[in-house]
Amino acid sequence: MVKWTDAERAAITTLWGKIDVAEIGPQALTRLMIVYPWTQRHFTTFGNISTNAAILGNPKVAEHGRTVMGGLERAVKNLDDIKNVYAKLSVMHSEKLHVDPDNFRLLAEMISVCVAAKFGRQYFTADVQEAWQKFLAVVVSALGRQYH
Repeated sequence: MVKWTDAERAAITTLWGKIDVAEIGPQALTRLMIVYPWTQRHFTTFGNISTNAAILGNPKVAEHGRTVMGGLERAVKNLDDIKNVYAKLSVMHSEKLHVDPDNFRLLAEMISVCVAAKFGRQYFTADVQEAWQKFLAVVVSALGRQYH
């Protein structure tokens, strides 16, 4: 079980309170699919994702980005039980969807890039980023747990 300091908890929950799920989620998933095009293979039911413009304008990509961020909200609200919060989701991604677990790490990186771009170093300080990266690492580990 991960240990959170009061400062880390505050940084994570305060940052989360500033994040617009409808903005950051679609941006992060779009960026993932453009920067790491091999991840597109998991989204074949989303219709046209053949070009960067198609990905940017695809409503299913945007909706799934919001869904991903909704899943992160569950982790924010359950910081002390993230492993159990994601247990079923880990099984689904492993056994049904056959998602490469490294994709969770890549998406977490894209979320951080989008958050940093949105808030800049004036708010997304090194201390906030440290707590945020720790949080995302715990989420990635929990999602990949079924693979171990």
